[in-house]
Amino acid sequence: MAEKLTFKYDREADILYINRRRPYPEQESEEVGDDIIVRINPKNGEVENVEILFFSTRLLRDDVFEIPVTFASLGANHQNTSNAP
Repeated sequence: MAEKLTFKYDREADILYINRRRPYPEQESEEVGDDIIVRINPKNGEVENVEILFFSTRLLRDDVFEIPVTFASLGANHQNTSNAP
């Protein structure tokens, strides 16, 4: 089964959560700059969650908003389930 990203916005805290899985206590947290926090799998070092602080203010900027994180394993685990030739 392919992994899916879920997005949840907490309006009160102004945080956008991007998750590959539910956060758990054993994950390591690291700020990667510009008020972006990643939660990392302690066994394999993969990013499993991203928290973007002050998200609404980023939408008001004129510049491009980039997240300095890659989810490389998502594409590698994707299986084509269509019946197309």
